[in-house]
Amino acid sequence: MRNIISILSVAATLFVFTFYIDGDIGIIIIAFMVFAPLVSFIFAFFGRGRALVKFDCDGYVKKNSRLAVNVSVEKNGFFPLGIIELKFAASEVFGSLDKMYKLSVISGYKKSFTIYLDANVGGNGEISLISARSCGFLGYIGFKLKTELPQAKSVGVIPELPDIKSSSKLFRSIADSVMTSDDEENSDASLLYSANTAPGYEHREYVQGDPLKRVNWKLSMKKGNLMVRLDEAVAAVQPIIALDLYRSAKAKAEEAVISEERLICSAFGLLSMLIKQGIASTFVYYGANGEVVSESVDNPDYPPQLLLKVLAAKVIPDRRIVLGTDSACACVIASTDCSAGLNSVISAFEDKDSISLIGVSADSKNETGCQMWYLDGDNNFKPV
Repeated sequence: MRNIISILSVAATLFVFTFYIDGDIGIIIIAFMVFAPLVSFIFAFFGRGRALVKFDCDGYVKKNSRLAVNVSVEKNGFFPLGIIELKFAASEVFGSLDKMYKLSVISGYKKSFTIYLDANVGGNGEISLISARSCGFLGYIGFKLKTELPQAKSVGVIPELPDIKSSSKLFRSIADSVMTSDDEENSDASLLYSANTAPGYEHREYVQGDPLKRVNWKLSMKKGNLMVRLDEAVAAVQPIIALDLYRSAKAKAEEAVISEERLICSAFGLLSMLIKQGIASTFVYYGANGEVVSESVDNPDYPPQLLLKVLAAKVIPDRRIVLGTDSACACVIASTDCSAGLNSVISAFEDKDSISLIGVSADSKNETGCQMWYLDGDNNFKPV
């Protein structure tokens, strides 16, 4: 509409100038005003198949820093390329990106520029090119580029993880469950040793080349040397931490990403603290390929690497976590939504009393009947 009004305004001005002011100059101006748009139209029409747009950026960026997105436009052939109009979009973890970018490739075959985005919220984000048009050199009319647009880039915004205090009641509850299970396991191992004259769970000192996942960190701390378990630990002995980044399809994305960041920080803060205290855990989450992943975490250096895997996965609306087991000494489900819908996850577990929940805040709803906790400003887990 604005283009039509502009054209009509120019036409009216030319009419008045030609027939009431200076006819000769008016004719020349009219000829130019017809010739220039025609040339611009030709540039725009034939330029739509001669421009190739690319952009790239890092896969991860720390929260409260800036992400550099490098954009390039390449032309085909020697003939100058008119104005190329680009429109980008960024998901809610980044600052707004509503500017229209325009450039022209006259000399040379490539022109590049950089866009900077503020990483405001921890979580998975996405950068995409949603529109690319060839607009001639006047910019009055535009045609979509015939060349294929680059795929969207997934970017993980890394939040700062909290340092959870070991005095937290939630941690003590998990530690008590693990110690009880360890006592039962040792008792079973003693019976196995009596029957078969071979211990059920033998240990030896670590030798270079041994897989770190076999290191018994709790025993190693007691003995002062790295001790390797010769037999894998029973899965039920390890507490489970499940990350349920549930987002309703009706939820506002800008609000959902804030809740998801808080939950990620809470879950990984607890996981890191358990490992530091010598308690190996099983972490359950959705991977970047959309499948549920269950990983045993027994190395203090592994949680930061695991965090990158979580941040690489896009949150799919209306998707709940799925537990691959129905028993464990303790199970902590960190969920952005602890409404009745979470009962479908909990119902698969044999012992409901061993399940605890981590909510987003003290105001989070809990319609499951399980004990729910939240992480306060002092990095303590408190019951809701």
